[in-house]
This record gives sequence, structure tokens and C-alpha cells, in this order.
Amino acid sequence: MVVVKILYITVSLMIANPSHSNEIYHLLAFLVSMNVVLWATPVVKVIGLKSGYIDKPSERKIHKKPVVRIGGVAIFVGTTAGLLVVWWLGGFGVLPPAKDAEIWGVTIGAVLFFIIGLADDLFSLSPQFRLILQSVIAGFAWYKGVRIEFFTIPFGELIHIDMWWLSLPITVIWLVGMVNAINWIDGLDGLAAGVCGIAAVVMLIVSLFMNQPAAALLAAALAGGALGFLRYNFNPAEIFMGDGGAYFMGFMLAGVAVIGIAKTAAVTAVFLPFLILAVPIVDMTWVIFSRICQGKSPFLPDKRHIHHRLLQAGVSQRLTAIYIYSLTLWLGSIALAFAGFPSGGVYTLASTLLLAYTTWHVWRNRRLPS
Repeated sequence: MVVVKILYITVSLMIANPSHSNEIYHLLAFLVSMNVVLWATPVVKVIGLKSGYIDKPSERKIHKKPVVRIGGVAIFVGTTAGLLVVWWLGGFGVLPPAKDAEIWGVTIGAVLFFIIGLADDLFSLSPQFRLILQSVIAGFAWYKGVRIEFFTIPFGELIHIDMWWLSLPITVIWLVGMVNAINWIDGLDGLAAGVCGIAAVVMLIVSLFMNQPAAALLAAALAGGALGFLRYNFNPAEIFMGDGGAYFMGFMLAGVAVIGIAKTAAVTAVFLPFLILAVPIVDMTWVIFSRICQGKSPFLPDKRHIHHRLLQAGVSQRLTAIYIYSLTLWLGSIALAFAGFPSGGVYTLASTLLLAYTTWHVWRNRRLPS
């Protein structure tokens, strides 16, 4: 009923204000996705409990009681529903063949990554097998047009990648890397959902500002799904997204970054995705580097992630999540300023004050050494 009401109100607004129909489509994708996730998550939770798909406590894990681990199904259903409704209403418009292929490349790739993640949630696939499947699907997305065509180094010039043998591995590394980076930060109640929701909102704004409305629709639907799921996933979590949800959101974010932000031939545009997604990227890079330095496998789970370190310092789960949210928002506001978004400096100042406030709380609540 809620979705029907949203559709009725949206169509009425589009008829009354046809000049603002594009903006309304993005709002519609966000609201439909969020409401479907809010409705679907309790249903998925019941199914998970009855079928036994739960994540049991262990030494490596933080939760103390069994929690359903297939919540990614709700995120997938909600995000897909938001995009299908917008498509049905003509929100994607008549895209040129190249752009149409990019959108399909991201959506189909995200569906396939979700299937891999859900299969891992249900049957526990080996890391090596998952990595092979991920690389193949990322290669398919590259074939469909989801390609990194520009590259730059800090304070360097923009480099156009003409050779397929260079574009393909760089694109695959980016797509597969981001998927696993999001999956790796999903070790704390609400952390991955909140970080992805904030990053998706920033990508939505930047994509619209850079005149990439189709990519912005993907970001809007993902933002609604992630933030809707947060209602049940924030501490104390009632349900986990599992690998299915993390893989799906990670690929969507990585794909939108490629087709919606990095398509602009400017050094700042190529740099923006790394800034928006810096928290999971830096966290994953540091963990891999530290594991290798100690002669351990980079796939070996441990407690080296930023959220583990904050918890070990005595910071609560909720404050840890909120602190990382504020850090993600701060980086996103800097990205807006770099993109030339109006009042980007004001948003950066506001987010800096918020980050300073949460940092002070973390410092005050840390466990002092005995």
C-alpha cells in the first residue's frame, strides 16, 4: 500500500510539474527502494529463522547471539523494485546504445554478484572460487561497457587508457576490490549499510551534478535500500546482510563510480570515487598489507579492521559505527567540494565539525591503558 501511495503521489507531481520530472524519478527510486526494504526485511528474517540460515557467534565475531544472515535478499529486492518502477514509468528515458549497455552492465553484474554472495551465505564457497567467479563477472561488466577509461596519479596528469589489455585488469581490480572492501567492513552492526548508504547519496548528488542522471538513478535506489535496511541492522542488529547484500552493494557502488563519475575526462572526476569510498578502500588495503607483512594469507580473517581496533580500545559498537559514518560523510563532503558542487565548502565545514565532535566522543570513551 505504501508503494502504491508513493506511485500515486509521484505521478501527480510529474503531471503538475513536468519540468522537474527527472528529479522526481530519483526521489521515487529512493522512496520505493527504502519502503520495499522496510517491508521485506522482517519477512526475510522470518524465512531465515525457519530455514536455519543464521550466523552463529564465534571468537572472531562480535555478536553474542545467532542472527539471520540473509538480509541482503531484502536489499536486493528493494533496490531492484525501485529501479523497475522507474523503468516502467520511463525514468531512464531513451538512452544512447553505449550508455544503455553501461547501465545493463552494472545491473546484471550486481545481480550476478548478489547470487555469488547469497550462494556463499547458504553453502560457504571457498575464497579462491569466489574470487574466480567475481573476476569473470567483472570481466563481463567490462565487456558491456563498464570500463575505466581514464587514470591519474596524485598531482599528475590525466591518462587516457586506449589499450583493452590495460583497461580490463584495472577495471576488474576496481570492481572486485570494492566488492570485497564493502564485504570486509561488514563486521559490525549497521556499519556496511550506513557507509554504503552515505556513499550512495554522495554519488547520487555528484552524478546529477555531472549530468549523469541514469547512473544517479542506480545510486538513488541503492541509497534507499541501504538506509532502509539500516532500520533493522543498526546495533543491536536484528538481521545481517550477509555476503549477498555486501557483494550487491559493493558492485553497485563501484559500477556507478565508473559509469557516472569517472566518465568525465577530468583529474578531479577520476579521483572522486576513491575519495567517496576511501574508508573501505584504506581499511582493506591496510589489512591486506599487514597480513602479508606478517607472512599470512590476505584471505585469512582476523581483527585488524578499523572497527575492531576501535572496539578493542573500549569504544562501543554504536559509537564506533557513528564515528565511521561521520568519517565517510566528511570524505563525501570533500568530494562534493572537489567536484565544484555549490556550497560544497559549507558542507565540508559542517561535516568537519561533526567529525570533530564524534572524534572527541571516541577519545573520551576510549579505554585508558592500565
